[in-house]
Amino acid sequence: MVATAGSQAKCETARARGADHVIDYSQADDLAAAVRAFTPDGRGVDVAYDGVGASTFDASLASLRPRGTLAIFGAASGAVPPVDVQRLNAGGSLFLTRPSLAHHVADRGELLARAGEVLGAVADGSLEVAIGGRYPLTDAGAAYEALEGRATEGKLVLIP
Repeated sequence: MVATAGSQAKCETARARGADHVIDYSQADDLAAAVRAFTPDGRGVDVAYDGVGASTFDASLASLRPRGTLAIFGAASGAVPPVDVQRLNAGGSLFLTRPSLAHHVADRGELLARAGEVLGAVADGSLEVAIGGRYPLTDAGAAYEALEGRATEGKLVLIP
């Protein structure tokens, strides 16, 4: 697994969490080439998950192998602009998706089932949730500023 992060500290976190290779995308001259260098024959990755958005989209797309998939799940740097579908063809019949939680939990029963799977994995230790900070609910603004300023690692917990 190749992980990218926006600081050396976050790269170390990714490495500690099991990434085989890490790249600080804020320091990479050519992020796609750096990612591809870790793949067999530089072919690219099977799947790229991009939670940053606008500033990393082009590199994420260029990191894919032919018939690879790019899943955009966030827009920390801004929304990805409209995409010319011919770029997907030119890149090798690429797949692009923007999953939404609403499309993966059709009704309350499915939501409860999926939540049960995740919470079960947390309970049995197969999924570890990294807590990056705890804030009293009265300090929710400070928690938001930390998130917005990209000063967090892991999840933030608001305590009532």
